Amino acid sequence: MNPPRSLEQRRADTLRRLAHDEDAWVATADAAGTPYLVPLSFLWDGETLLISTVATSPTARNLRAGGRVRLAAGPTRDVVLIQGTAGPVEDLTAELGDAFAAKTGFDPRTLRDYEYFRIRPQRIQAWREANELPGRDLMIEGEWRA
Repeated sequence: MNPPRSLEQRRADTLRRLAHDEDAWVATADAAGTPYLVPLSFLWDGETLLISTVATSPTARNLRAGGRVRLAAGPTRDVVLIQGTAGPVEDLTAELGDAFAAKTGFDPRTLRDYEYFRIRPQRIQAWREANELPGRDLMIEGEWRA
């Protein structure tokens, strides 16, 4: 087992993953607490994540109703978990839509009834092995620790 990474190295690795990965598992729940998990493409802009899904999907309904979300990116032995708040994007610019399409290879603007959501991370955790569980919190209450 490799020695644990420093907080600074974990943050750098996390930012690299967010910049280069295309997809994440996105978890939401309805008002009754029924969970819903789906893989979605995302675009990281350095502060928030942009996702898109069918406007009538459980994910879209849950995000509009409650705005709470969790995402998981990377494999289980190099995971980044993000807990945040989300809301619909009302004014998607052509530049942002183009950036999303270029990164993900998927352009929801060409499909019917897709909606975009912006996710603002409140907590970010990252670890590879059990020896990185202590100190796994990279962001707490929207503030980076490193």
